Amino acid sequence: MYISELYVYPIKSLQPTKLKEATVTRHGVLYDRCFMLLKVETRNENDDQDSGIETEKNDASKPTLRNMHVPYFPQMSLFLTDLVLPHDDDEQQQHEKKIIVTYQEPPVSENKPRRTIEVPLEPDVDGLEIIPVMMHQSPTVGYVMDKKYNDWFSECFGFPVVLAYTGLNRRKVLGSMNPNIARQAGQTGGWLSTLTSYVPLLGGAGATHEQDEEILTFADCASYMVVNEESVKNVAGRFQSGKGKVEVTRFRPNVVIGGAESAWEEDFWSELSLATADDNDDDVQLILTSNCIRCRSLDVDFEMGDFHKTDDGIIYKKLNKDRRVDKGAKYKPVFGRYGFLKEDVVARIQVGDAVTVSKRAVERTVFDWPGL
Repeated sequence: MYISELYVYPIKSLQPTKLKEATVTRHGVLYDRCFMLLKVETRNENDDQDSGIETEKNDASKPTLRNMHVPYFPQMSLFLTDLVLPHDDDEQQQHEKKIIVTYQEPPVSENKPRRTIEVPLEPDVDGLEIIPVMMHQSPTVGYVMDKKYNDWFSECFGFPVVLAYTGLNRRKVLGSMNPNIARQAGQTGGWLSTLTSYVPLLGGAGATHEQDEEILTFADCASYMVVNEESVKNVAGRFQSGKGKVEVTRFRPNVVIGGAESAWEEDFWSELSLATADDNDDDVQLILTSNCIRCRSLDVDFEMGDFHKTDDGIIYKKLNKDRRVDKGAKYKPVFGRYGFLKEDVVARIQVGDAVTVSKRAVERTVFDWPGL
């Protein structure tokens, strides 16, 4: 098997940047989900429990911030992202690391004008407002970016939003998806010693056990999403010829694996060994601790920024017929595997690198993230 495609999502729920090679860290692909958007709304507007800031109990008119996820805000799919990364040896240009965000008005067409904005990948957080963010019962804090970024996104969406940056802040992994729990259960070997200083976003060395569990950026549940290319083909084959466009990015993967023998075999992958881009480095191991339980985000029409209206684009319904295979979420379909690096390493991987299944499970894992 081999790495077929690589993706990074610098701003949560927007379209990804496709990569030829990537730096992998314990927190995920470098720069993955380091930013997120939150909608500014009044308390009576907010009916979603997964919100960032709670309104004050005594004043319902004061605004709150609601986490923006693509299944609730499908128009987020209209935003494209592109990373600009100077060469590592060009110190003078390191401050020019940025995300170019492009907004396309629906229906998407090459003939329509597009709006763009550049967002610094590593902004200076001095003086930025700090806000609490609660995502899937796992809290963290973020920094509200400058007004010009918030205004730009607000104009595109048509309602007020803020862009938040995670900085060095991280969230805990909950349930048995936590790789530390997997280690204690004897499923893995040594795990997460001290943090390397190679990548600034990783933080300092000497982390406590509690800090070891604080792995996540603004990613939902894990550092990596691994998808089997054969399973994508299986889903595409469920639509009539010429109907139903199944983009791999609908499944929001970081790593797409090609060359597997069959669809759905990833359900039983426990650990993958990935060759690195540097022949002198050892392989890196990805521990796959959980299935990915899917939602209606699979049915978003990228050209309209809304849900597909016909069966030609409704993947969720197709998967519901035979992919409700996780005992922890028996009414929802499974596609893909959540993963974490086995060791506390920083390495580079690239498209075409060899992948082997170093450990297989006899039974499927059971999803148990609280509240999901």
